[in-house]
Amino acid sequence: MIFYIIAGLISAVVTAGASWLTWKLGRKFRLYPKIRERDVHKTPTPRLGGVAMFFGICVAMLVASQVSWFHLVFAKPSQIIVILGAVLIIVLIGVADDLWDLDWLTKLAGQVIAAGLLVWQGVQLVTLPIGGIIVVPPVLGLVLTIVAVVLVMNAVNFIDGLDGLVAGVAIIANGVFFIYSYWLARAVGEAEYFNLASLITAVLIGACVGFLPFNWHPAKLFMGDSGALLVGLLMATSAISVTGQIDPYSLQSGKLLAPAFIPILLPVAILLLPIADFFLAVVRRLRAGKSPFSADRKHLHHRLLDMGHSHLKTVLLFYCWTAVIAFGVLGFLFVPWQWVLVFLVLGLCVMTVITLAPLRRRKLVQTGEGE
Repeated sequence: MIFYIIAGLISAVVTAGASWLTWKLGRKFRLYPKIRERDVHKTPTPRLGGVAMFFGICVAMLVASQVSWFHLVFAKPSQIIVILGAVLIIVLIGVADDLWDLDWLTKLAGQVIAAGLLVWQGVQLVTLPIGGIIVVPPVLGLVLTIVAVVLVMNAVNFIDGLDGLVAGVAIIANGVFFIYSYWLARAVGEAEYFNLASLITAVLIGACVGFLPFNWHPAKLFMGDSGALLVGLLMATSAISVTGQIDPYSLQSGKLLAPAFIPILLPVAILLLPIADFFLAVVRRLRAGKSPFSADRKHLHHRLLDMGHSHLKTVLLFYCWTAVIAFGVLGFLFVPWQWVLVFLVLGLCVMTVITLAPLRRRKLVQTGEGE
């Protein structure tokens, strides 16, 4: 555990320093686009934070490669190099889009190429742990992996609309997934896949922690597409590297069946809000006859703002929703399922009441005025 913490701290410190430098250079050379109609912020702000995060992650990985304890992860150095190469492609695509606003087809092509590199080095769905082991045909596994990676990248990018939103959600979601992958390595046995997932999530958490002070409202620096796509790519990589590598029934305790579905449920749970926002946006845009990648101001965080929540409260609501769902699903591994269900039901009910509170207050005000 201590080595993962050290790797995360290195990533955080380097990212914080690189974020400060990026912020200064961005202000000096005016490396920021004009404010768009859908933007929430009112002051032009540099949006190249993803570059700083990438630098922090690379330095942390380089240091980790020199630690013998991570020998399982770096037994195939070409895999790590290709993963970082895929991230570099995504960061470059994101930077180009942040500065010059690329068309959606170019961005999608870059995302597919990056996902294809991961598949080439074995980060691929070979089985699906849906209550048992379902072997996926190679061609289907390749397609599913690329679709999953592209989906997660865009889902995370879609919620990147408020200060601190993606970084905070990523810290919570990856924190839960780190607990899961680290527990797997102890309960099922040390494996390259579990250690790789743990290291990726640790350095990604560190990068988000180092970046968040610069991105907290009011933000000095945005992560931009380069950062949001980077976060999505690494989250997808860690989830896929674990999902198809274990027999889900080895996670069962007693007669409890729920843990057998954790390998497929947890990756979905930690990304439930971004994925839901993504699909709602695609359906909304297609129904309007627009490209599914065309921008608008109708994402979930925009709707919460329109309901009457403040900027900060909207971000905190996303944090809480993510925490309730992710920790609730993870709880099936450690706590009797009855208690987990109680936690989930109570947590979701409380979050629903808090989320809808502005609508109730508005209704009461309207009723009072009517009298």
